[in-house]
Amino acid sequence: MYNNSNLAFADDYVKFNNQKTKKQKRKEKKRIDQTPNSGMSLRLIQPKTSNQSKTFREYEKGNHLLLQGVAGTGKTFISSYLAMNEVLNQNKEKQKLVIVRSVVPTRDMGFLPGSQKEKQKAYELPYISIFTELFGRGDAYDVFKNKNMVEFISTSFIRGITLSDCIVLVDECQNLTFHELDSIVTRIGENTRIIFSGDFRQSDLEKSGDRQGILDFMRIVKSIKSFETVNFVEEDIVRSELVKSYIIAKLNEGIYY
Repeated sequence: MYNNSNLAFADDYVKFNNQKTKKQKRKEKKRIDQTPNSGMSLRLIQPKTSNQSKTFREYEKGNHLLLQGVAGTGKTFISSYLAMNEVLNQNKEKQKLVIVRSVVPTRDMGFLPGSQKEKQKAYELPYISIFTELFGRGDAYDVFKNKNMVEFISTSFIRGITLSDCIVLVDECQNLTFHELDSIVTRIGENTRIIFSGDFRQSDLEKSGDRQGILDFMRIVKSIKSFETVNFVEEDIVRSELVKSYIIAKLNEGIYY
């Protein structure tokens, strides 16, 4: 859940973005528009753990994925890598990566300044960081987003659209209600792959009924042959030794939030 430091960081980001002049923003947009895709080189990423390897294998088989487990195991990172590797492959038909997550204003978003679009940008920061690491450029995420090869969608605006010819990454899915998860799946069109990533034990939802939604959803997708579930455990943590030690100690104490 977002705490005061998270909100302060997001607040500073929005203020910084708002301080840019219209001329600066036009220059940035022009620079991004003129950047050819061929100038963006995707790093070769190899799986580091057995469950990361399983994720690679199941993705190559063409399965939809449910990646479930503790933080720091690289679920979002490898999902972004696999998706962009396919998007950039000219022999494949996937046109873009669509990232879906909840930015409901009644939660932390309501306390952030700025417009809905500016508030939403704060939730894109993890993907800006991931794309910087994947492509070695700080503007990589914005470049691909401007080229319509990456799209960020809030669950608030998922209704009424059809997601075809793309890879959909539903991130932090434990923070979605069953209704939101159901709405996302029923938006999937032809030639689209979907990846759910999260940890049902780390839900920010306050109502027990809402938290139950992800468990009900997991039971449903596990019964679908085209879905493969990968359960990431403490041994899969790759972010750092400190994170690994901390999470193991926390789980040993029976603390799951």
